[in-house]
Amino acid sequence: MTPLTQQSAEIVALEALSWLVGNDDLLPVFLGSTGASEADLRQRSKDREFLASVLDFLLMDDAWIEAFCQTTDYTPEYPLRARAALPGGADVNWT
Repeated sequence: MTPLTQQSAEIVALEALSWLVGNDDLLPVFLGSTGASEADLRQRSKDREFLASVLDFLLMDDAWIEAFCQTTDYTPEYPLRARAALPGGADVNWT
């Protein structure tokens, strides 16, 4: 598989952030687990490391990533490929 460009990965992560903001059940979990505020979501939406953390969060649970992918018509591995293209993505170890 061809790696995603950083720009493409950022678009996927922004879509994930938008999906997360619209999810009334999951957004509080994300905010609680990251310590981010709703203001941080707006202020850091262009920060590649923050966007990477959004994908990290969604990738923690198969149900979350599947729900996101159903909404966006992405295959389940596409957000993982996007995560790999963002800062720290090469360091991810799923063991």
